[in-house]
Amino acid sequence: MILPGAKSLRRIAVVGRGTAGSLAAASAAKLLPGDDLELHHIYDSRIPVIGVGEGSWPSLVQELHKLTDLPHETVQQRLKGTRKYGVAFEGWGRRNRDFTHFFTPQQVSYAYHLSADLLAELLHESTRARHIDAEVLDISRVEGGAQVEFRDLPPERYDLVFDARGFPKELHPEQHIDISFIPTNTAVIRRCPAVIGEDGDGPVLQHTYTRAVARPHGWIFVIPLTVHTSYGYIFNRDMSDLADVETDFSEFLEADGVSEFEQRAVIPFPNFVHRRIFDGAVARVGNAAAFMEPLEATAIVSAQLQIGMILHMRLNRPVENLERDAPTVNRFLIDTILRYGLFVGWHYSCGSRYDSRFWRHARERVWPRHRKAAAPEAVDCAALARFDEMIELLNRPVIDQEDWNRMCAVPLTSYAQMSQNLGC
Repeated sequence: MILPGAKSLRRIAVVGRGTAGSLAAASAAKLLPGDDLELHHIYDSRIPVIGVGEGSWPSLVQELHKLTDLPHETVQQRLKGTRKYGVAFEGWGRRNRDFTHFFTPQQVSYAYHLSADLLAELLHESTRARHIDAEVLDISRVEGGAQVEFRDLPPERYDLVFDARGFPKELHPEQHIDISFIPTNTAVIRRCPAVIGEDGDGPVLQHTYTRAVARPHGWIFVIPLTVHTSYGYIFNRDMSDLADVETDFSEFLEADGVSEFEQRAVIPFPNFVHRRIFDGAVARVGNAAAFMEPLEATAIVSAQLQIGMILHMRLNRPVENLERDAPTVNRFLIDTILRYGLFVGWHYSCGSRYDSRFWRHARERVWPRHRKAAAPEAVDCAALARFDEMIELLNRPVIDQEDWNRMCAVPLTSYAQMSQNLGC
């Protein structure tokens, strides 16, 4: 196969060893095999990968099979994973009832619940790269590519650099779009005993779901792995005191029959999209590109989209088109991730079974910000218009067949499930 852009991708660097960095390195090695590619995977070993339990989307099942050349069953077992068929909501919406947001086709399509540190290990095994353990000071675009500057090492120049170093230290309006219509910004992570055991020599085939349980200060996720169960309390540290959240978390675990737990981390996070995800030579991916709370497991699928689109564009388009192509790709990625954000923020628009300070604030003050925050003149894309079109479709008495496959980051079936069950 002739790849017009391959000759311009002789040296690639990936900076960061988390989920996004590991996916980027494995994807580059897979798409550019042979001796023509010099791939450097750069990370500081003093920065640990937080081994949280994570949810994903069905697209990851096929991608990990392709990247590792391992059977699906082996991949699932290596990740200590279970098969996720959707998200089970408890106490969300005006109807204050429990329901499940299924992947489509329902009870057929599945994703993984997985351990993030084990995913990184699995991908490293199948990635041909030179590993550089160093502190990176800066990544910048230079003429003909990008440059990585190190502490105590000379700088290196590359044709393409994937920046997967994680969240920005702070948000700047000229660089970041603040997704201010999502009301949470902190996670308390606890590791608890497994509720699902390994199934002999084969993978666990039981249908499992990520639980998203509404609580007075926010909500709690429950992700079942075969070695432990990951619990996380997602809340707003500006609205609730950490001690109050910890107390409610413990009360929930006790009611859930969990008698012991390991405190893993308290993680503050921004909800944002970087305005320059891709400039032609530097590609921000994963939490360096965008993040929003984990309600619909958008982090990994966003990284997949960023990595896949950028690599395929660079490979399949002549380098002479790069100056014109890069802004188009950048705008598409921003638009898609903002659509994810609008879908997630919309979940709060109908409240929950709790008439608490957090839920009143989320419903009455935070979600209404979405029209200003995602306005075309503020974000330079049409995400808000596409979201409005999906809501308009849901309000029709009959949806025409030609609209059944409409998407706004997620398919119409997802909007319909959430609208009906939340009472929106």
